[in-house]
Amino acid sequence: MQVIYEDNHIMAVNKNCHEIVQGDKTGDTPLSDLLKVWLKEKYHKPGNVFLGVTHRLDRPVTGLVLFAKTSKALSRLNEMFRTGQVKKTYWAIVKNRPPADENILEHWIVRNEKQNKSYAYEKEKPNAKKAILHYRLIACSDRYYLLEIDLKTGRHHQIRCQLAKIGCPIKGDLKYGAERSNPDGGICLHSRSAEFIHPVSKERVRVVADVPEDNLWKSFVI
Repeated sequence: MQVIYEDNHIMAVNKNCHEIVQGDKTGDTPLSDLLKVWLKEKYHKPGNVFLGVTHRLDRPVTGLVLFAKTSKALSRLNEMFRTGQVKKTYWAIVKNRPPADENILEHWIVRNEKQNKSYAYEKEKPNAKKAILHYRLIACSDRYYLLEIDLKTGRHHQIRCQLAKIGCPIKGDLKYGAERSNPDGGICLHSRSAEFIHPVSKERVRVVADVPEDNLWKSFVI
């Protein structure tokens, strides 16, 4: 695992695809448990290690995940995420050029739990939640386009769903319309950075997660 930031209250990790942030029905060991073992060994802690999950990333998504090392930091970070005080930026590689090089997408999203999939609509539907994101085109190659995304709301599969809705499914994301899977089974969506006021020290913090080590991502590093 790649720990990219750590202090007494919080830590940030660059997640690989296939890792899960928190335990689920698969029974696979979550990243949170792996980090507890890592912290216990690093600091020679005799008892249980506290580590709170502040947000999640889908299993096939890579990039930055924030954890809280104290209960004080956890409660404050949870509130900061809830009220939009944590600015999270994502990068996505798509095959189709979006209709505009920069735009704000607003949809109503309905989650289908049986399918573990969300659907985006132009108009409000029963049980739908408003979803808003801002994207801009920041690089392109012969075959693909790199989008930077500022997430305004945090809905289930929001980025994947909304980009697919405008005809730009994320590379490798079969669930949302990509033509083929990626060799590693992941998708080309990366949690690039987070910026926030530290929940305890009150200093401004910005943490950046390197893109995955593959040729396509590396060709886009700008």
